[in-house]
Amino acid sequence: MSVTNLRPNIDHWQERVDLAAAFRWAARLNLHEGVANHFSLAVNDDGTRFLMNPNQMHFSRVKASDLIEVDANDPETLKGPDAPDPTAWGLHGGIHRYCGHARCAMHVHSIHATVLASLADSRLPPIDQNCATFFNRYVIDDHYGGLAFEEEGERCAELLTDPAKKVLIMGNHGIMIIGETVAETFNRLYYFERAAETYIRALQTGRPLRVLPDEIAEKTARELETYPEQDERHLSELKAILDEEGSNYAS
Repeated sequence: MSVTNLRPNIDHWQERVDLAAAFRWAARLNLHEGVANHFSLAVNDDGTRFLMNPNQMHFSRVKASDLIEVDANDPETLKGPDAPDPTAWGLHGGIHRYCGHARCAMHVHSIHATVLASLADSRLPPIDQNCATFFNRYVIDDHYGGLAFEEEGERCAELLTDPAKKVLIMGNHGIMIIGETVAETFNRLYYFERAAETYIRALQTGRPLRVLPDEIAEKTARELETYPEQDERHLSELKAILDEEGSNYAS
């Protein structure tokens, strides 16, 4: 029997399982930064109640039952025994409070995306299919203001109010990816890191870049946006691998 069928009496169980799987794979792919990064997923209609990882728990250990439920409109959130990390509350609370379309939010300091965010010009030119995926679909934050406590979180959230922009390249910081589901958001996170790696490695050659024309980049991005079930199948396969390994992520 698949471990995903071992369900305790906890609300939003399938969402918890999907999110836990995303944490495990983010750690396996070295997308995380110690115990400092966070994923969140809205569980009510207006998006202000959300699941997220507990304070200071390593991604590789997160289980579905570990996830805490947070209310972005509750000022007492940081006083409870299961209070989230204050910067997670600031950044993810701001996004779920002001960006209702951002049902899922994944923030990491992954290596290549952070290198991109550290360049004076953090644009990602469409030099291959993965890079073209994000053509005109990201925002660059050029005004890093320190740790993402509440004020900084609200400032970042304002940059993601356009539903067409699914990626925030956080200058001098890292990356924030948003989406409607865990599968969609993790798939986008995975491919953005791959795209950033391709671009950074291409720059390292010192050779001229082969940049796609704007119309081809846009055509490619639209084709990939409507590619059938890629995100769901991607996450399903990752969960299947975890299940076969006997992982406890879904417990």
